[in-house]
Amino acid sequence: MAIPVIDFSKLEGPERAETMAAIAAGFEHVGFFQLVNTGIPDELLERVKKVCSDCYKLREQGFKDSNPVKALAELVEKEGEGLAPRKIESMDWEDVFTLQDDLPWPSNPPAFKETMMEYRKELKKLAEKLLGVMEELLGPEEGHIRKAFTGDGDFEPFYGTKVSHYPPCPRPDLVDGLRAHTDAGGLILLFQDDRVGGLQVQLPDGRWVDVQPLENAIVINTGDQIEVLSNGRYKSAWHRILATRDGNRRSVASFYNPARLASIAPATPAAGEGAADYPGFVFGDYMEVYTKQKFGPKEPRFAAMATATKK
Repeated sequence: MAIPVIDFSKLEGPERAETMAAIAAGFEHVGFFQLVNTGIPDELLERVKKVCSDCYKLREQGFKDSNPVKALAELVEKEGEGLAPRKIESMDWEDVFTLQDDLPWPSNPPAFKETMMEYRKELKKLAEKLLGVMEELLGPEEGHIRKAFTGDGDFEPFYGTKVSHYPPCPRPDLVDGLRAHTDAGGLILLFQDDRVGGLQVQLPDGRWVDVQPLENAIVINTGDQIEVLSNGRYKSAWHRILATRDGNRRSVASFYNPARLASIAPATPAAGEGAADYPGFVFGDYMEVYTKQKFGPKEPRFAAMATATKK
């Protein structure tokens, strides 16, 4: 099964109904889809590719000296001594840093900050437009999800961008690029490498499928908070990144999340006869649990929130 590819420009025109249905199916049946023709200029996306690649070149030596590289080298050395290696389960083969408006940004390459600020502005507009689409599909009152994200307008949503590179790995059988997980927050918009693959999503039947590289597409997936707000209709999908021997995979993921003090609760009736409502909670409380259990099942995280709200 291929991950759906949706022409977002058709949302404004005679094919709006079909496009809305395709987006609904992407949210509901897979939890991942790719958008093309988003309105973000290709010229800007090309600049993002360049400045991120240039930035990694300045950081490359740091990755070569990192703990994952050292841990893998130790495993391979032990294997050479006749010991069977065990896969590294506590680290990822990833170079990563995060961009937020209130945190310091890399000063080199010189064009990095200007380019990424422009890109983040465009992505934020796309995220807010998608939230509006989601509200229309789910049926709560207009603006309900955005009100939930902002505490009814009292706070700003959290908006961060994670810039990652997954360098060539000599033993991809012994370490993951990024271990399987669901995302904690709301809406994730990923500008992934259009040449080097590795991103996989788990379908509801348990199969893992590739999210194929597609030039200048934006990959969309939903996090745990959308699963709660939709009362289980739009479930957050498990995904992972495989380490590869060839190619340095670029990944620029932007997270449009609720404010930490925002209260999150189901906005629609439970899906399915006899289905129970998801718990309500403060997003910051959920994040405290998530940071300790990111790579484990999400159900215990929801259960912990249900227990906490009953106290």
